[in-house]
Amino acid sequence: MRTPAILAACLALIAATLAWATAAALTATDAWVRVTPGAGVAAAYLTLHNGGTEPVSIVGVRSPLASMAMIHETRLIGTQSTMRAREELVVAPGATVRFAPGGLHVMLHDLSQTLKAGDEVPLVLLLKGGATLAVTARVRPLASE
Repeated sequence: MRTPAILAACLALIAATLAWATAAALTATDAWVRVTPGAGVAAAYLTLHNGGTEPVSIVGVRSPLASMAMIHETRLIGTQSTMRAREELVVAPGATVRFAPGGLHVMLHDLSQTLKAGDEVPLVLLLKGGATLAVTARVRPLASE
């Protein structure tokens, strides 16, 4: 009678361990936010590295300072700059992905407070499988690259 419950508990433990291992393999560095004075939006940039042996998929972003946060990608097509949301971003084993102006970035919409240089913005990357990665981004002035 107890076998199904024990099996379910073991499977849940294995899934949690795999999610933790995936999150532990992904690291974030150099996180920063470019502030746009008077705007209710901001862009966050960072560098991700997957030190593991399996791909890591980022399926979303949250921040307590924004009502919505999304990974976007800016591309130049001919002379036209376009921006589109990325539903999933896969970081291959051993790969480094750089979020930078003019490319990948996290769009923070409907900010709950005015950001100023020096502030810290908490971000939570949502990983496929349920794991998360907490990141703190420091706000830089508009002219920063």
